[in-house]
Amino acid sequence: MVKHVILWKLREEITGDAREKVLCEMKENLEALVGKVPGLLRLEIVTVPLASSNADVMLDSELKDEESLKGYQSHPAHVAVADTYVRPFTEVRLCMDYEA
Repeated sequence: MVKHVILWKLREEITGDAREKVLCEMKENLEALVGKVPGLLRLEIVTVPLASSNADVMLDSELKDEESLKGYQSHPAHVAVADTYVRPFTEVRLCMDYEA
């Protein structure tokens, strides 16, 4: 199994109700990829970090294997969600992939 973990920082200008909408849509659309992308076993989005955090959003996912991770990254459903609900609203992205 492969773990795929992403941390994002939202753009500073996204505040208030707009921020809540962005977070809700990111969570809803990314978590909906389970069952659509082959090999994606689990995906959880955390949007309420503790005050000690320096990231706004965490994606914690599990994939069958490294081939599944490669397929996930280029899968049209994932690319559409990332291009619509993630990339336009984030300014920092950190990623860690590892064998679990």
